Amino acid sequence: MAEAGSPGQGPLAGVRVVELAGIGPGPFAAMLLADLGADVVRVDRPGGPGLAIPAGFDLTNRGKRSVVADLKTEHGRTVVLDLAERADILIEGYRPGVAERLGVGPDACHARNPRLVYGRMTGWGQEGPLAARAGHDIAYIAVTGTLGLIGSPDAPPAVPANLLGDYAGGSLYLVVGVLAALHHARATGAGQVVDAAIVDGAAHLASMIHGMLAAGGWQDRRGANLLDGGCPFYGTYETADGQYMAVGALEQQFYAEFADLLGLGDLAPDRGDLTRWGELREAVAARFKTRTRSEWTAVFEGSDACVAPVLSLREAPAHPHLAARGTFTDHGGITQPAPAPRFSATPTAVRGGPALPGTGAEEVARDWDVPRLAAEDDA
Repeated sequence: MAEAGSPGQGPLAGVRVVELAGIGPGPFAAMLLADLGADVVRVDRPGGPGLAIPAGFDLTNRGKRSVVADLKTEHGRTVVLDLAERADILIEGYRPGVAERLGVGPDACHARNPRLVYGRMTGWGQEGPLAARAGHDIAYIAVTGTLGLIGSPDAPPAVPANLLGDYAGGSLYLVVGVLAALHHARATGAGQVVDAAIVDGAAHLASMIHGMLAAGGWQDRRGANLLDGGCPFYGTYETADGQYMAVGALEQQFYAEFADLLGLGDLAPDRGDLTRWGELREAVAARFKTRTRSEWTAVFEGSDACVAPVLSLREAPAHPHLAARGTFTDHGGITQPAPAPRFSATPTAVRGGPALPGTGAEEVARDWDVPRLAAEDDA
């Protein structure tokens, strides 16, 4: 188990995590644990992960320490097992069976540390017809129905970067899973395996919509519903300068303020008449085209109309509300999102930049009492 005084601050200070290097949702989940104060040791492979981004800019590795081990060698496998023996949580993102073939699967790790929480991050899960197949975020959200929800009805589904699958359906569910299993391990002394599959998480995210579908309150097609852009008072509109405003005036009192500030007038169709939603949308769109984004932002400033400017990634940190809260922070010359959520008694912070492969070996060997890390490289 973790010892008091491990590096880090926040609610997970003292929790030790081993991350077997990968790409996508596994590293992001480990970053979130590091943000919350866990001591995360990333086991990089010789040569690095092969990402198209320089290691110094890979923010998913912030707040961690890195060691290098070749799991195809006996020395590398033993290093990982030594770390697992001293860890609370291990995270891996290989295809099913790969960790077992490398000698660092759940059975091998639990033989050394029965209390270990072994987190497995995959797209398809540990079993099922597609479990052994390759895939990426877009395929996982496609088969769950979540990708089909997004976008205009007269265009292909819109791709939400890799936020919905990899990170929302994958990383966040893995973190919830390993923390729940850690709570169980500390209460019972028994570790377990957490199977976090992006297909499961992405499907679970749509629980409310499945309920609405069953009740007849959701049409199984894009752009025809209250929350998917089909509603004229819940969507985005282009402004005179080619920018966009986001509207979410769902409740009647908010809609009334929105309509007044937008200047819709008395001729706008009743918002409750679904047969005239198309007409209402055209009226709203025509009004937004009369002013720039900054002008409309000023119009709705301080109101309860539920309207906001659609900002770019570079613009977002300067938004007055986000700036006041410190939603973004600068560390190591990189503007980046600050850790979330926030804690009153155990505040968090970005503790370090991206861990460069192998640069933490000496410290980890000392702090975790793993002398093999100080041995010669795997040869």
